[in-house]
Amino acid sequence: MIRKHAFFEGKVQGVFFRANTRDTAREKGVKGWVKNLADGRVEAVFEGPEKKVNEVIEWCKNNQPHARVDGVKVEEEEPTGEFDRFFVKR
Repeated sequence: MIRKHAFFEGKVQGVFFRANTRDTAREKGVKGWVKNLADGRVEAVFEGPEKKVNEVIEWCKNNQPHARVDGVKVEEEEPTGEFDRFFVKR
């Protein structure tokens, strides 16, 4: 189990980035959350098996259907196991 905290920059708000991230994370069994930031970025926390977490982050960077990710900052953190699902944080 790993935990990664990510910040996505680019055209990532108003393009279903959060909903698509939630759906993809759930399909892969990754837990955590995703939310918009006031500065135009999207922030997310992913917890789960290393391979699956990395797959979701790569999908977010390269395969979001309507978004354009120009940059991503990912920090590794200690997993907490606090999540029972992946959700959009408001």
